[in-house]
Amino acid sequence: QVQLAESGGGLVQPGGSLRLSCTTSAFILKYYAITWFRQAPGKEREWVSCISIGDGTTYYADSVKGRFTISRDNAQNTVYLQMNSLKPEDTDRYTCAAISACRASLDQASYWGQGTQVTVSS
Repeated sequence: QVQLAESGGGLVQPGGSLRLSCTTSAFILKYYAITWFRQAPGKEREWVSCISIGDGTTYYADSVKGRFTISRDNAQNTVYLQMNSLKPEDTDRYTCAAISACRASLDQASYWGQGTQVTVSS
């Protein structure tokens, strides 16, 4: 069963922006941190960002820091990943997952979505 559902991916030119959505449940948002990771054939899995339980502390990979912003809207049971200044190297399938805490390994995710494709190309 898919507990999280991503949307918002697509094709965008370098320098453009996309906002990804991770729609989940109130239960998951209350008890789990939400993290984003990305992966594509021929590339290793890469952690992107995470928002913590409670006060919503945010964390970012160095590769996206200053360009991406993660946020949470509890009323809509949704976590967003705003992606600005996109680069071709950002091309990947982006997946959100629920983990016990942002410091936890992605391998320990309790729930995950099926991903949404982001392609950055001219």
